[in-house]
Amino acid sequence: MGFKNIIERFAVNYAHNTMQKSLYNGLNIDILDQKYVKTPRENTEYMLYAHVPFCHTFCPYCSFHKYHYEQELAKIYFENLRQEMRQVKAAGFDFGSLYVGGGTTLINEPELEKTLVLAKELFNIKNVSCESDPNHIQPENLKRFQGLIDRLSVGVQSFDDETLKRVARYEKFGSSEALQEKLKKALGVLPVMSLDLIFNLPNQTKEQLLNDIKIAKSIAPEQITFYPLMKSPLTRDAIAKSLGVADSDNEREFYEIICESFSDYHQSNAWAFGRDSANLRDEYVGSHHEYVGVGSGAFSFLNGELVINAFNLLDYGRRVKNGESPVIAKCGFTKKERLKYIFLTELFDGGVNIAKYDEFNGANIKKELFAELNLLKLVGAIHEEGGRIVPTGFGRYLCLVLMRDFYAGMDKVRAIFKDDAKIKRSKILRIMSEETHADFEDALISPRAAV
Repeated sequence: MGFKNIIERFAVNYAHNTMQKSLYNGLNIDILDQKYVKTPRENTEYMLYAHVPFCHTFCPYCSFHKYHYEQELAKIYFENLRQEMRQVKAAGFDFGSLYVGGGTTLINEPELEKTLVLAKELFNIKNVSCESDPNHIQPENLKRFQGLIDRLSVGVQSFDDETLKRVARYEKFGSSEALQEKLKKALGVLPVMSLDLIFNLPNQTKEQLLNDIKIAKSIAPEQITFYPLMKSPLTRDAIAKSLGVADSDNEREFYEIICESFSDYHQSNAWAFGRDSANLRDEYVGSHHEYVGVGSGAFSFLNGELVINAFNLLDYGRRVKNGESPVIAKCGFTKKERLKYIFLTELFDGGVNIAKYDEFNGANIKKELFAELNLLKLVGAIHEEGGRIVPTGFGRYLCLVLMRDFYAGMDKVRAIFKDDAKIKRSKILRIMSEETHADFEDALISPRAAV
């Protein structure tokens, strides 16, 4: 092993361990016993995030806050979601962009349509991104969202039939051939389609990866994203049960294959590739440092604090209907932690404009992140050009590692509230049998909740 490889391996391990330490030791959640009201600051640009926590099928590698889909439950939830949006408007917020995540955001098209229409009525939203699974991209259904959704991200994860079978997606969403047909038919209905796949799955071969790349490029969506497998304490056992345990970690090798294969594409960030140089935002945290989350279990990042909505649908719904804040917890960060977080997200997104960074944060990046910048330069991860700090090829991989660990680390927050989001089926049956339908609607929550 050469000296360069030794240095790079050290840098990757150091980055991984540092992120783990920050998230698992430094992430201190403050459960609130008093009202917290989200309020905007002057001259601050915000993004709106809306969470739709419903899926028909739970994938073993997904740890996001979700419930098994029930139509009546979803209808009530969307009504509450729209009411919270009105509360956010009354608080004085405005937004230029909206990201709808989940869960499966298009799982109930009529309710989502009402929600997007209201969002555009309330706020000056210019672009909307949504996520979907392959079962909700029929052209006739997507047409209703023309003028409402600008970018649709479709989670395919793999085009390998055996992999799809092991993660219970083959029967639900179809074979590789069926998936390709669905995607091709959906192209062009909305302005941008992003195709999402996962790499470095346990026992995934180089040939399987290359085949995924080949098929994805042949479909030719506007954007293709290859996420590294993100394992955390909440997903590790489920991944091992369905996909097995890998004999070796091929993440770095596979990432280099992906980057080389997409050298004719524009790299939007560390893991997204566009067919042209259009500014397709794949991860909103990179371009929006301040954002407001609405919905059950939604996160906001406001004034240097992580702000957390109620996970439990019963609690969330009652708070919103009563005109109360749905916030149940927050987490503060030191100035140094905030500076490192913003630096990471901007570097992941392609580069850091030094002057803008200093102005936005009221800081001197070269002074306050002196050690971090010099370490990154030492290992050949960054260089400076034209007033910007930009990642090298190795730097992009390092960003991928850090962002992967950041998202996996957020599972600590979800784990804290996991039990709070559950409710026994017997309680639902009692409510249904003993109380009025109106009371049932007010208290309804899924009997198969999962975070």
